[in-house]
Amino acid sequence: MSNDRREFMKLAGATAAAAGVVWAATPVAAQVAGQFKAIRALAFDAYGTLFDVFSVTALCEQLYPGKGNQLAQIWRTKQLQYSLMRSLMGRHRDFWVLTEDGLVWATKNLQLDLTADKKKQLMEAYLSLAAFPDVKPGLEALKKQGIKLAILSNGEPKMLEAAAKSAGIRDVLDDIISVEEVKIFKVSPRVYNLAPERMKVTNPELGFISANSWDINGAASAGLNAFWIQRSAAEVPEELGFQASAIVKAITDLAPLLRG
Repeated sequence: MSNDRREFMKLAGATAAAAGVVWAATPVAAQVAGQFKAIRALAFDAYGTLFDVFSVTALCEQLYPGKGNQLAQIWRTKQLQYSLMRSLMGRHRDFWVLTEDGLVWATKNLQLDLTADKKKQLMEAYLSLAAFPDVKPGLEALKKQGIKLAILSNGEPKMLEAAAKSAGIRDVLDDIISVEEVKIFKVSPRVYNLAPERMKVTNPELGFISANSWDINGAASAGLNAFWIQRSAAEVPEELGFQASAIVKAITDLAPLLRG
């Protein structure tokens, strides 16, 4: 993990999982057999879990040589900060606009010239973010087991639809659920409560999946089974008092875990 990535995690609080600590790493094989057999539906976080938000870094570097990585990190940090701030303020703006606001702030902070053309290119990159390599095979394996699959995200509906289609996973998803239905961002329980309602299952029948520790805490606080995707052993859990129901290293680990 790069120093920039570590700094981003420190700034944004968007950590994924812990390994090498007592709390964290119960291997998939050690999970209680049949513990999750009641689960009929899974709702996935989008940004940082299915879609790699730092896949914009190459374009950032192309447009701003020598500043690309820093720009991508600060942009994501402000995007998350603004979602939390606007929720607390009660002043909602959709995630597309909020993402643009974060980009504008980040370029001003770095004293970069954000022309209309560069802004358009960078914003459109969010419509075709790269999916993590475990995403498509992991979702397909779960679909074969008859599990309903959805996205539950801060994202604005059109940007989520575009990203899912670009990543080649829209066909395996039963639904895309956006916070725009309740006009508040995660970690509000109103967001997490959307998933069982829209997917027509009870809380015990639903699993929520995220690679972000703060998101896992939010879902667990709202009473959902929360599955943490641990993509880096260097990341530590948030100290918010809630734990994941299980921790796995990749989305491809979920199908065997749910089979028991």
